[in-house]
Amino acid sequence: MARFIFITGGVVSSLGKGLMAASLAALLQARGYRVRIRKFDPYLNVDPGTMSPYQHGEVYVTDDGAETDLDLGHYERFTGVPSRQSDNVTSGRIYQTIIAKERRGDYLGATVQVIPHVTDAIKEFARTDVDDLDFVLCEIGGTVGDIESLPYMEAIRQLRNDLGRLSTVFVHLTLVPYIAAAGELKTKPTQHSVRDLTSLGIQPDVLVCRSERPLPDSDRAKIALFCNVRKDAVIPALDAKSIYSVPLQYHAEGLDRAVLEAFEIDPGPSPELGRWSDIVDRIENPEGEVTIGVIGKYTGLLDAYKSLYEALTHGGLANRVKVNIRWIEGELFEQAGSDVAAQLEPCHAILVPGGFGERGTEGMIESVRFARERKVPYFGICLGMQMACIEGARNTAGLAGASTTEFGPTNEPVVGMISEWMSDEGLQKREEGGNLGGTMRLGAYPAKLSGNSHAASIYGADEISERHRHRYEVNVHYRSVLEEGGLVFSGMSPDGELPEIVERPDHPWFVGVQFHPELKSKPFDPHPLFASFIEAAIRQSRLV
Repeated sequence: MARFIFITGGVVSSLGKGLMAASLAALLQARGYRVRIRKFDPYLNVDPGTMSPYQHGEVYVTDDGAETDLDLGHYERFTGVPSRQSDNVTSGRIYQTIIAKERRGDYLGATVQVIPHVTDAIKEFARTDVDDLDFVLCEIGGTVGDIESLPYMEAIRQLRNDLGRLSTVFVHLTLVPYIAAAGELKTKPTQHSVRDLTSLGIQPDVLVCRSERPLPDSDRAKIALFCNVRKDAVIPALDAKSIYSVPLQYHAEGLDRAVLEAFEIDPGPSPELGRWSDIVDRIENPEGEVTIGVIGKYTGLLDAYKSLYEALTHGGLANRVKVNIRWIEGELFEQAGSDVAAQLEPCHAILVPGGFGERGTEGMIESVRFARERKVPYFGICLGMQMACIEGARNTAGLAGASTTEFGPTNEPVVGMISEWMSDEGLQKREEGGNLGGTMRLGAYPAKLSGNSHAASIYGADEISERHRHRYEVNVHYRSVLEEGGLVFSGMSPDGELPEIVERPDHPWFVGVQFHPELKSKPFDPHPLFASFIEAAIRQSRLV
């Protein structure tokens, strides 16, 4: 039977619960256990799919088409376990389900209440589809004391009673701030956070204490005394140079051992962490470096490109180089007198990522043109592929008015809204003016690659599966004119209707993809497109 680890946070947000959950799961996995991580998000959106990247960071998409919290990206990258729709739930989704049941009459006239109906729905979510697991780690979003998270706290309190003491462990992540004027670390915020948690009926078994300074033994003892936990279950968590060194740091401080002992499980021998040591060695001892120019729409909040940033890092790990990213807002190149060349010449490769809306796209098109004409490696992802096709249509295929219907009516709709496509569930249809949430082409779809293409040589395969999140597609009716201009369609949907990959054979490295390969990249298994892209950047760096 699966055991549950419930992870809460206190004092302030953004302490790194998701990273801690991912690291703990990786450590348990290294000990031979089967793990899965889930995220409870207290906000009322059904999912983050309609939220601005500036509000919530990137939307992480699973193989089965769920739009989820970016923490699920950490979970996958650290464990290699593909996330599923059942691994992320929001209050909005919980209430949507409950209200639908109430309208159908499923509650047989009962008064629908937070307890037991909402808490029962949360518990049902936590316990679904866990039969083949040893540990399920459940991260509770937000901070103890938030009114939004109270139903979740009550639900996990009840789960301890339902499942028993030896099947549930509570891990609480908190902050031990350093007060420079006093020259001291202060444990009082942690004490207050634990007091708030215990007032909800939850006594933490393990405390993880974030701090920018080493936590003295005396402070660990003080925290243990006032928070009613064992001293060896007070785990220091100092800032790390790289997120990929965090599992090693937590193991050195005894986090995995403390959790297993809380379950009264003999920890046994130390886990095999060789692959994590190798990753850290590659990060700390690179054999060179490259600069990648990323021309985007949301560069003011880098969490909007979290998976992209990590995938570029993974490409560097594959080639043992440090990847420096030059973040450039696409709008910069749309300003009068802007010098595209001056901004991009220091870059060894150029990448245009996904995004929505017209803002900054003319600047992206200029970036594509620079990369094509200067023979600089170019990687276009989703919107970046569409901009590459529009640039090619305008400048190499003679269609000066080429554009996308996403930005309004156009006489040359090289990119248009996809109205229907085939999925595992059958024919999917979409209409202009329909709902935005959950209506894109989402999740994993197969593609067939041309046998003599650059893409096929990179993948080492002629059929692939990648994750999508988009509403607009390159119009296949423009294939012949674009190919006459040198932009080859090297990957297509199995029915030949939807372009998936384009490339320029006469260019050192020019690839556009409609999907999001960054979502499947891992530090110990870099995505082949990113590994090849960084390799091309290395070659470019030797030419300049």
